[in-house]
Amino acid sequence: MYAWNRHRVSVVPRQLRVGLGLHLRTVSNMRASEIRKRYAEYFERTGHTRLPSANIVPQNDPTLLFTNAGMVPFKQYFLQPQTSPYKMITTAQKCVRAGGKHNDLDQVGYTPRHHTFFEMLGNFSFGAYDKQTVIRMAWKFVQEELQLPIDRLRVTVLESDHETYEIWRDQIKLDPKQIVRCREEDNFWSMGNEGPCGPCTEIFWDTQDTRYAADDERRWLEFWNIVFM
Repeated sequence: MYAWNRHRVSVVPRQLRVGLGLHLRTVSNMRASEIRKRYAEYFERTGHTRLPSANIVPQNDPTLLFTNAGMVPFKQYFLQPQTSPYKMITTAQKCVRAGGKHNDLDQVGYTPRHHTFFEMLGNFSFGAYDKQTVIRMAWKFVQEELQLPIDRLRVTVLESDHETYEIWRDQIKLDPKQIVRCREEDNFWSMGNEGPCGPCTEIFWDTQDTRYAADDERRWLEFWNIVFM
């Protein structure tokens, strides 16, 4: 089981600009720098090695013009996990999405979810996680470090991934009404036609934007994605 998480944090300016951050400041009164610090220290305490952000322009990877996700510097380890010098890693990776499969350029300014330059917090494992472990780590951080109220959260799972659904329902004790089964186009992550890929489970935040109904996806912001490879 190889898993990784991703969580976006805008890096310019140093306050959170993504929709989640705007609400976090009212819920927990945190700045981006504090969330970044708490995140790194939390995963270091769970045995992860903290590494610096890799170069914006990928090294020795002709398939990408820019680093567009936190897992990009570790592509070779996902493909050949036995070559990784670390079992678990955490980073705050600077990313650019201005072309290719993950192109946010055309969406900037039209939604609160898209940025061309941002920072992605991530924790990665090359054989050390199972689904239960990585889900519990994520939920503990959300509940204990961010202290987000459960009634404003929901999760999604791939409709055929019964194991992940049962972990959320039976072990995390999340109300089944807050667990949404989705199709592959929503909950199966891939870099492209080739390369690392797998089903994912995501955590969403209710912005309580009254312009939208409670079941309208525009009201919800994804801020955590766990990918199983």
